[in-house]
Formats: sequence, C-alpha cells, structure tokens
Amino acid sequence: MEIGVQNRFSDVFRENRAKLLLLGILFAGLYYRVFPPMVMQWYGDENYSHGFIVPVIAGYFLYLNLGKLKESRVLPSNFGIVVIIFALIQLTIGYVGTEFFSMRLSIVVLLSGIVLYLFGKDVLKVMSLPIGYLFFMVPLPYIVYDSIAFPLKLFVAKYSVIFLKLIGISVWRDGNIIMLSNTVLEVADACSGIRSLMSLLALSVAFAYLSQDSFVKRIIVILSAIPIAIFANGVRVIVTGILAQHWGAKAAEGFFHEFAGLAVFGVAVVMLLLTGALLRRKKG
Repeated sequence: MEIGVQNRFSDVFRENRAKLLLLGILFAGLYYRVFPPMVMQWYGDENYSHGFIVPVIAGYFLYLNLGKLKESRVLPSNFGIVVIIFALIQLTIGYVGTEFFSMRLSIVVLLSGIVLYLFGKDVLKVMSLPIGYLFFMVPLPYIVYDSIAFPLKLFVAKYSVIFLKLIGISVWRDGNIIMLSNTVLEVADACSGIRSLMSLLALSVAFAYLSQDSFVKRIIVILSAIPIAIFANGVRVIVTGILAQHWGAKAAEGFFHEFAGLAVFGVAVVMLLLTGALLRRKKG
C-alpha cells in the first residue's frame, strides 16, 4: 500500500479504502477458526460473558476519538513489520500447540502491528485504547485463572469466617470450606470475586476513561475494582453463612444463590460509580 508521508489519516483512508477492505477480509480469513470458539466461550462461561460488549465499547472509544483520528498524521513505521511477524508467530505457535490464549491475544498484537506499519505511531497512539481494550474479550488461560481464583477463595473464606465468629456464629474453616453447626458451605470460584473482578475491571477501564480527567485518577478507579470485587463477594459469603445458619442450606441455594450473584455485581458497580464520583469532586 502506497501511503504518502505526513498525509492526514482521513485522506489516506479514503484513497486506500479498497485495499484496506481487502486487508480486512484477509484478517477475517486468518482468524475464522479463532473467533467462533471464543464467542462460544463468552456464551457458555459466565466468567467471560462481558466479552460480547467489549468490541462494542472499543468501537465507542474509536468513535469518541474519530475527530482526532481523522486529523492524525500518517507516518508509516517499518517497526510495524516486526510486530506483525511476532503476532503471526504467536498465532502459529498457539495453533500448533492448541493454546487458545496465544491465538486470541495475537488478534490485538496483529491489529497494533498493522496500524503501526500502515499509519505510524501517531495513529496508533489515538487507536491504542480501542485496540488495547480488546484484551478484555480474551479469556484467560485456565492455569492463570486458577492461580488467581484459588487464593481469592481462601482469602474470602478466611475473613468471612472471622466476621461470622465476631457476630456470634459458631463456624470452622478448612481451606475454602466453611462448616456451620447445621451445614457445610463451599466458597466456589463464583464466590471468590474472580467473576466479578474480571467483568468489573473491563467496566472500570471504560468508566475511568469516560469519567476522569487525569491519568492518576483513571488508574485509581481501575485499581479500585480489585478491592471492590473482593469486598462485595465477601459480603455475599457472609450473608450466605448467616442465612444457612438460621434457615438451613436450602435458604442459601437456588433463587438466592442466583440473585446474590447479580446483587453482588450490582453493589460492586455502585461502589465503583461512587469512587469515580468522589474522585471527580476532588480537584487536581
């Protein structure tokens, strides 16, 4: 693709629409075996159901920066070829080893390399948030997921038991198993905070970008998602323990269990919004 030096992005895009369309078709063909299984995982795994809205939010970020993007200078960078080659190697190794995370993550890397090679670093800087946000649509490898979920389960179980003891409930803990006088509860992955954490982190990045006017405040909002998710799920376990103690295990199962998951995420979102509102009121 012949792209003139120091042309505006809008002019270059208009002049090369047909070539860029062909490139888009080739990109889709390269990943036609990667996207469908990932979408099915979004559908079948509640941990990653937020994956459906990630491309939509990324597209909205791109829309918000459309004016700046159109006026960006096009200075193609040959370093983009290095990034493209790395992404293709990543895709190939993932395909040969049936390692889905590498294949899926290469989507983000390859998009970055293509933009850098064809349009340069100025354009990539404008598109860095929309492209980088797509990382949240990529499910984590189970080995990474488990390495996060397991210590979280232990943490939530430990401090939930401490609180239950403080309010006078007889309870014992063995790892992530909570033993009450009349029933036994297990702090599963859903109660560890990992599910809320993954969705809340994706939401926090979007919220931080849209609501805060400084880099530091945005980082604070994003990082606040971690303790908020853990705290909210700790409350869920405590309430479950109280219900189970007084009304038996059935009171903590079925409808309550499903409702509690939605309620916990709702509470976490409210806490995130309040954090953002407090930071907006603070000047500087």
